[in-house]
Amino acid sequence: MSDNLIVEKRNLVAIVTLNRPEVRNAFDDVLIADLTRAFLELDKDDSVRAVVLAGAGSAFCAGADLNWMKRMASYGYEQNLVDARALAEMLRTLDRLSKPTVARVHGPAYAGGVGLVAACDIAIGSHAAEFCLTEVKLGLSPATISPYVVRAMGERLARRYFLTGEVIDAGEAYRLRLLSDVAPKEDLDGAVNALLGHLVVGGRAAQAKIKDLIRTVSAGPADEAMIDDTAKRIAEIRVSPEGKEGIASFLEKRKPAWVKQFEAVRVKPPGKKK
Repeated sequence: MSDNLIVEKRNLVAIVTLNRPEVRNAFDDVLIADLTRAFLELDKDDSVRAVVLAGAGSAFCAGADLNWMKRMASYGYEQNLVDARALAEMLRTLDRLSKPTVARVHGPAYAGGVGLVAACDIAIGSHAAEFCLTEVKLGLSPATISPYVVRAMGERLARRYFLTGEVIDAGEAYRLRLLSDVAPKEDLDGAVNALLGHLVVGGRAAQAKIKDLIRTVSAGPADEAMIDDTAKRIAEIRVSPEGKEGIASFLEKRKPAWVKQFEAVRVKPPGKKK
């Protein structure tokens, strides 16, 4: 893995920091590959209960790197297709991570950076955060990030912001549901820590199943097949080891076994890394 990405593990949390502050954490093919690899490895790591995605320097992520875009301009269709699929696969890997993911958005997130935020389960932003889907102003389309951004803000609002490329401030991003919460810049890490405190006490298997449940339920109608599927899901988890322990701990008025491993989680603010 290159120096463009920093992965740190603190207690039960992994902090993945985009580390290209000199280009506002814009990504290229190397960073995309690093992110994909990091997400796959963290998904298999039983010591990690949640993943925080952050950025070093002044910006969260400025989208595509200028030099990378220059290379893409000289590519033919097939080369562009391979390149685009790598980005799409990275975003899908983040979206399908079995563990809770939190975007710590301390500054601007543009173009593909908006996709990173939207692909996380939860996004906490500072008042300095801002968003812009700039692709249209370059004669391009936000195609690879569209499944996650449209899911977050809905079709009607996506029509406006995909087509206009307007800058969206933190307050508007919260209204649009790109951000789950907004905090003053000096309180951002406190807000992230408070959220992590809730996430790490959930059942590990339950959280993975809940994420899969949400994807399934949101993709189809509440018909007979959906009702039957949801009934099977709750029956399966009730008889699982984690489900049995959770119910037993509730009835016995004690903490579940997985909660006894820790008391609190603290995440230090990611700084400029060299």
